[in-house]
Amino acid sequence: MEFQHALTFFEPRLTGQTAPLAKGYDAICAFVSDRLDEKTLAVLKAQGTKLIALRSAGYNHVDLEACARFNLPVVRVPEYSPYAVAEHAVCLILGLNRKIHRAFNRVREFNFSLDGLVGFDLHGKTVGVIGTGKIGAVFARIMRGFGCRVLAYDPKQNTVLQRTYGIEYVDLDTLYRQSDVISLHAPLSPATHHLINDSALSRLKRGSMLINTSRGALIDANALISALKNGSLGSAGLDVYEEEEGIFFENLSDQVMQDDTLARLLTFPNVLVTSHQAFLTVEALANIAHTTLKNISDFELGLPLQNQVGNPIS
Repeated sequence: MEFQHALTFFEPRLTGQTAPLAKGYDAICAFVSDRLDEKTLAVLKAQGTKLIALRSAGYNHVDLEACARFNLPVVRVPEYSPYAVAEHAVCLILGLNRKIHRAFNRVREFNFSLDGLVGFDLHGKTVGVIGTGKIGAVFARIMRGFGCRVLAYDPKQNTVLQRTYGIEYVDLDTLYRQSDVISLHAPLSPATHHLINDSALSRLKRGSMLINTSRGALIDANALISALKNGSLGSAGLDVYEEEEGIFFENLSDQVMQDDTLARLLTFPNVLVTSHQAFLTVEALANIAHTTLKNISDFELGLPLQNQVGNPIS
């Protein structure tokens, strides 16, 4: 084995209430569904925790100011497989466009009618990409392979995408108005929180498709529902949701859904929701495990922490 660590797995999510389970452990390995707020971190620090090792790229679920006060370094997995997430975004597009989820349910009931299943050719359509970091860049290249015109918005432009793949960088207003499909690949920050709101949705091309495999809070869910209800937005594919904590990754099939907003979204035939599974490939899981264990080993050996949380992800 490349790494020699004793691992203990706990079923409950990490919160202030469950943090005492981690007593006696030097490092805590947390995921996006865990809650590392000041209360949780205070318990961990008092119990002797020395390192917070995230097995994710995002860290908006971590109170970094509290970590700094408690002298708790935070390391992450900055990338695991941009292909996994980008390909899932494409999957959502194809599924929504060709009504795969509806067709699947129909034929299971021996209903082979084609009524209401008309889609459109992706070839020749305009696809907008908001955020052209590693995942967004892969997604843009894939859509060029479909024969799409690709518009992009990112404060930091990727010259390779422009020169080699013909990606056109435009302002957000142009992207909103001209795109048949828009896919979000931006990090969550104060500037991007509820980037897709009433104002943005009002500027979208009528009947367009919106895809989000990035961060749930990029979209104002109530504004999204309004746009779907009035028909200005044609469809939406979501792998993330702003209030997914305590819902995604859980089996709630025998319970009443308490989140009215999510419950409403799930009633739309033109909305496809997956539960934060875009990362879930064999290759990505292997990369996550390897990078996480290496982060812990580097800390243990006193080596520089290459993946310590500092600047926002791209």
